[in-house]
Amino acid sequence: MVTYIEAGAAPYKNTGVIRLYGPDGFEGMRKACQVTARCLDELVSRVLPGVTTEEIDRFVFEFGMDHGALPATLNYRGYTKSSCTSINHVVCHGIPNEKPLREGDIVNIDVTYVVDGWHGDSSRMYPVGEVKRAAERLLDVTHECLMRGIAAVRPGARTGAIGEAIQAYAESERCSVVRDFCGHGVGRLFHDAPNILHYGRANEGPELREGMIFTIEPMINLGRPHVKVLSDGWTAVTRDRSLSAQYEHTIGVTADGCEIFTLSPAGLFKPGIAAVGNA
Repeated sequence: MVTYIEAGAAPYKNTGVIRLYGPDGFEGMRKACQVTARCLDELVSRVLPGVTTEEIDRFVFEFGMDHGALPATLNYRGYTKSSCTSINHVVCHGIPNEKPLREGDIVNIDVTYVVDGWHGDSSRMYPVGEVKRAAERLLDVTHECLMRGIAAVRPGARTGAIGEAIQAYAESERCSVVRDFCGHGVGRLFHDAPNILHYGRANEGPELREGMIFTIEPMINLGRPHVKVLSDGWTAVTRDRSLSAQYEHTIGVTADGCEIFTLSPAGLFKPGIAAVGNA
């Protein structure tokens, strides 16, 4: 049975209950998420052939320090970096290192900042120079999956409606949805209830209620959906080495739909492919 609780009355840990936030929570999330969005905007001009993901990670750390924000991933469960950088067939949780990016790569950069105790979580895909048409198409499909998932959010719907919208579009474009990772509740906690699956049926999952805050972050593969985690315990890759892409927004459920907290101030949510207004 799903339990909902006013966020202020819930213990400061993930107990499986779904928190419902009020205006103060939404305002706190706006501030944290906009720091994250501005950082991701700033990275557009910095993701270039020859740049290392370690350099990108240092920028994420320094940007956070300059804006009163702490990278949530830094020392989280032993993770030692301020961001995740997932290249080509890496699905998620790629660890920044000194290997330079190459012309034609695609890279997901995932950043979460903590501002005044609130977690702003978002990720985007960045093409490195000129990319092949197959990669460009994957980015287009994945971004559309995210936006269709967001469009399904409204009070009274179920979380399965998000997954159904994403899965139906991805599979209609001959792509596959990763099942091993999902979106999640977020707010005062980095990872909270409920899990947001990116596949499923509209009549499945918890009911969406005003005040819920969570991420939608579909991972879409050009090949099959199967993944494996490497020996470092973090990096997840496609088993068939097909390209993978991911876009992520943090949203809050409103009375008539939802608010996207991680909108790009500069309209750069799809950098290098097509500028998308209000994304």
